[in-house]
Amino acid sequence: MSRVGKQILAIPQGLTVKVEGKIVTVTGPKGTLSLKLNPEVTVEVKNSLLEVKAKGNSKYVQSLHGLIRSLLANMVKGLTKGFEKRLELVGTGYRVQPQGKGLKFSLGLSHEVNFEPPEGVTLTVEGQNKIVVSGADSRLVGQIGANIRKLRPPEPYKGKGIRYAGEVIRKKAGKQVKAAE
Repeated sequence: MSRVGKQILAIPQGLTVKVEGKIVTVTGPKGTLSLKLNPEVTVEVKNSLLEVKAKGNSKYVQSLHGLIRSLLANMVKGLTKGFEKRLELVGTGYRVQPQGKGLKFSLGLSHEVNFEPPEGVTLTVEGQNKIVVSGADSRLVGQIGANIRKLRPPEPYKGKGIRYAGEVIRKKAGKQVKAAE
C-alpha cells in the first residue's frame, strides 16, 4: 500500500463530497471540483472522513493510490483556502495592466499582448510588475502561471522576462572583450 494513500483525509466544515460511480465531486465555498477515478482505486466517505482504497498491490496500483489521495487533498485545500502563484516582470518598460478579467502586457515587443484567463482563475495586478494568479484548482492555477511565464521567459544574460516570485535565474557570462595589445 502507498504511504500517502493510506492517510485518511478529514473533510472540513462547509465542504460536501459525493462519490457517484467513478466520479468524486467536492463542493465548497469557492466552487465545485470533480475527479474521475481509475477502476483500480475506490473512495469511501464516512463521518466527514475520506478514505482511498486500492484494489491491488502492484507498483502501478500503489502509485495510483497515492496520486488519487493527493489530488483529493488538493481539491479540499483549494476549495477551502485556494491556491496562488505569484509572478513578477523584470525589465525596462515591462508592464502589466488589468483589462476586464484579463491582463494587457507590455513586454518589449512590437505589440501589446492580451491574456484572458479561463473560468475559475482570477488574475490580480500589484503595482505595474507583479501578478497574482489564484483559484481553487491547483493544476489550473499552475498551468495559467506557466502560460503567463511563457509569454516572455527570463533570458539568461540580463534576466529580463516574466519569472515566478523568488525564482533564481542563473545568468551566463556575456562576450568577453580582448584587451588591446
